[in-house]
Amino acid sequence: MSTSGNRRKFVQSSTQAAVAAAVTVQMGLPLLADSKGSTSMSGKINHSVCRWCYSKFTIQDLCVAGKEFGLQSVELLQPNEISEVQKHGLTCAMVSSPTVKAADGKMVGGITHGWNRKQYHDVLLEAYRQQIELVVKAGVNNLICFSGNRDGMDDRKGLENCAIGLKRLMPIAEAEGVTITMELLNSRVDHPDYMCDRTDWGVALCQAVGSDKFKLLYDIYHMQIMEGDVIATIRKHHRWISHFHTGGVPGRNEIDDTQELFYPAIMRAIVDTGYAGYVGQEFIPKRDDPLKSLRQGIEICSI
Repeated sequence: MSTSGNRRKFVQSSTQAAVAAAVTVQMGLPLLADSKGSTSMSGKINHSVCRWCYSKFTIQDLCVAGKEFGLQSVELLQPNEISEVQKHGLTCAMVSSPTVKAADGKMVGGITHGWNRKQYHDVLLEAYRQQIELVVKAGVNNLICFSGNRDGMDDRKGLENCAIGLKRLMPIAEAEGVTITMELLNSRVDHPDYMCDRTDWGVALCQAVGSDKFKLLYDIYHMQIMEGDVIATIRKHHRWISHFHTGGVPGRNEIDDTQELFYPAIMRAIVDTGYAGYVGQEFIPKRDDPLKSLRQGIEICSI
């Protein structure tokens, strides 16, 4: 066959392969492995989903549907809910924080009232001690926490206060093998006045606490809003990160090409750091079929 004939044959076969791949993706199916064994669904990312984004579904229905397309975890559950996902062979990659009423009548342990105020340390310490016991009984090992809002407090003082309280908690967490993970949240759109709203602040807190059982939840959506430069930040600070969350920017909706982040590249950067934990889908689906959006998100993040 002539050189031009070989070229036409190559172009035709390449075009056909590209069309087939496009149709496969549009149908919501994983790409098949090529002759060298490579695949777009290579299992390098452990997939989780945040329960609150799919509250219209029962945990059972979410597990059954999600397991069909690669879901391995349903997270932000309280300990008494974890056995439900375990029945389906899934886990809970991140357990919700405990909340308890403080002496001043405020509910502490959630996003707005947390570890940056020393008057809450005693009640938080006891609440987390109990939560850690339940986490261990459930057979999981990652528990979320929050800094709390500034409410006029200087960031440096808030970091100092958080470190004081968390250092008291670390011996309990270390003895039980549980990682306490503080979430980075944006204070511009979703959580006005939240203190742990920048990666550098969170890293400084990790260094001040000085325990490998205290880490950060790097929420890609939130940090894109606050500081951008997502991939470079992950590469620089990955040693301090125990968990990731996704979300489309702007809007916190689907993570496809309707938004500004390119998640396949972000996932490759995460894998390149050697990260072996979970990536939790935490976008709010706006389409008629939320489970189809979840499946799409998992496929986008599968590398």
